[in-house]
Amino acid sequence: MEPKVTIRTLREKKARGEKAVMLTAFDAATARWAQEAGVDMILVGDSMGNTVLGYPNTLPVTLEESLSHTAAVRRGSDRCLVVGDMPFLSYQLELHEAVRNAGRYLKECGADGVKLEGGRTMLPLIRRLVEVGIPVMGHIGLLPQSVLKDGGYRIHGRAEEERKALLEDAAALDQAGVFALVLEGVPRELAEEITRNVQATTIGIGAGAGTDGQVQVLADLLGYGGDGYLPRHAKRYVSVHDIAVQAIQAYCSEVRSGEFPDQAHSVSMTPPSR
Repeated sequence: MEPKVTIRTLREKKARGEKAVMLTAFDAATARWAQEAGVDMILVGDSMGNTVLGYPNTLPVTLEESLSHTAAVRRGSDRCLVVGDMPFLSYQLELHEAVRNAGRYLKECGADGVKLEGGRTMLPLIRRLVEVGIPVMGHIGLLPQSVLKDGGYRIHGRAEEERKALLEDAAALDQAGVFALVLEGVPRELAEEITRNVQATTIGIGAGAGTDGQVQVLADLLGYGGDGYLPRHAKRYVSVHDIAVQAIQAYCSEVRSGEFPDQAHSVSMTPPSR
């Protein structure tokens, strides 16, 4: 049995130049898929709002929904490093409330850490979380929870002012003690520069191959959303949606024709002979 992935594992991988693999999952079944496939980290992302819960974006996801899904993922994976993605307004208000909310991921769900979005404005919270023993994964660049403020999804860091700000954010979060840093929607050259300059494990999504690891949304990778949308940075390896629809169509056809259930799938008064 392979050993559990820990923060120390990530540090050792970075030192050896080995890539870390992170994937989103939202229940015990998808967590088992990820673990059996060899994924290092599972992010219980607030992308569950779009891909699982049917919301138009990530903003409506509640803390209780996130906690419930994180606990399910933990039950499905005993080896992967599991990170709970704190939803919008669960950490941006009162400091003590944010610390309590973050602690619930560890105490109630068995998560190994939490992820939160934002740069230097999040430093007081990140420092406090690290002080009380809650591992933190940072997230800079394109921030899904701030998409309304930005007027939509876009690349961050092309303009020199933004580039400098992201470099400063990365350095500050690294110094504050984040164990990993998601770089989303930033130019690959900038992602490589940040990766060289921080001790934390950098995880790219739409940031090129020069980061310490990568993360993708499971629904994009497996194509089970059914809406046909695929971000530019994502790669679809299979369409689970098409496979599932075909299987259900076969079931519907067999029920309507009387082919299913047959004798092998039915119980009779006479016990089967041995």
